[in-house]
Amino acid sequence: MSATPSPTGQQYQISAGPYRAAVTEVGATLRHLSIDGRDILAGFGPTDRISGGHGQNMLPWPNRIRDGRFTFRGTGYDLALSEPERHNAIHGLVRWSGWDLLRHTEDTVSQQITLFPQKGWDTTLKATITHRLSDRGLTVTVDAENIGDRAMPFGYGAHPYFTLGEQSVDEIAVTVPAGRYLEVDDRLLPGELRPVDGTTRDLRTGDPVGERTLDTAYTDLQIAPDHQAWRVRLALGDRETFVWADPNHRWIQVYTGAARRDLGIAIEPMTCGPDAFNSDLTDDGLIVLEPGDSYRGRWGVYGR
Repeated sequence: MSATPSPTGQQYQISAGPYRAAVTEVGATLRHLSIDGRDILAGFGPTDRISGGHGQNMLPWPNRIRDGRFTFRGTGYDLALSEPERHNAIHGLVRWSGWDLLRHTEDTVSQQITLFPQKGWDTTLKATITHRLSDRGLTVTVDAENIGDRAMPFGYGAHPYFTLGEQSVDEIAVTVPAGRYLEVDDRLLPGELRPVDGTTRDLRTGDPVGERTLDTAYTDLQIAPDHQAWRVRLALGDRETFVWADPNHRWIQVYTGAARRDLGIAIEPMTCGPDAFNSDLTDDGLIVLEPGDSYRGRWGVYGR
């Protein structure tokens, strides 16, 4: 009798220097990341099911689409309501699919999926995600190409959770180089873009999370000139983790949890904001892929 397969399919282990990682067949999901044996990622085990979006990739849109509906160039589209409790479509169309393996070496795993036309999506998209480790950390490269015959809007986001050995997320000091945040309604959809100055949403000073409960999208990001990317710093005691992304990622979602405060902190690089297919508040960074057009973006993690 054959062994029961993992709920997340094949498990691809990679390593370089002090870093170890595991990526799954389902969703090209980053399941594990550690440095010198200490977890950086608040991940999950090889026999666990994914919950809370841990480590998943979100495309052809990140975050939410109101009522699962949008209009593009005069045509209306209706997506399945994958967040029925809030009547939204959430986190794209590929996070529960099996991705084909293109390449697996000691330090690299590259996977690909073809997203065909379906309800709410009307072209053929080929996406490739490559996780690569070096002695400087993890780099994730995302490629997408419209190989179909119709233009469509496109966005990408990643959904990793991080840990620094905390008892509660309240202990983690977090620095987010963002000048504005998105105020949302009870469905977590766009309300107003507001400056962070003078608010509890200002995370530029590196204070501990404390009593803040965040499920907040940030923009107006400051690029670190020495890295040509923005960087979020997480710190606790003698531990630090840095999450970075190139300028294609104009938004960051920060999630601390609400009922549970011991599940890590999510730092989510996104190319566009919530409901970007509909809202001119959050469509900065939204990409239109004409037939033959392609996208490439990079983000990554390192610790010490």
